[in-house]
Amino acid sequence: MRAVLAAALLALPCLAAAQGYPRTPAEYLRLMDTDGDGRVSEQEYVDYLSAGFRRMDANGDGVLEPEELPGGHGKPITLRSHQDNLRRQFHKLDRNHDGYLDAKELAAPPA
Repeated sequence: MRAVLAAALLALPCLAAAQGYPRTPAEYLRLMDTDGDGRVSEQEYVDYLSAGFRRMDANGDGVLEPEELPGGHGKPITLRSHQDNLRRQFHKLDRNHDGYLDAKELAAPPA
């Protein structure tokens, strides 16, 4: 189930590029950096990347049910679980351990 969700969320950048959404780490940085300080905090990262979950959550209950997932099957996943996974990913990307991501860290493949 997590693989299905991960694949769906990983496909978002491809769809985004086709629809005029961010294509570069600098563009993602600009969109994620809601306070304009030139870096992305953990909360900004989680908030931005939770938007895809919320779009998929058709009934708005905070749970992606099988029928809301690509292919219509898999185990349900909660928004909280998804956000916990995003937080873990953030800390893997934060290579200098300063609590923020810059464009270079956003561009790096996950550790």
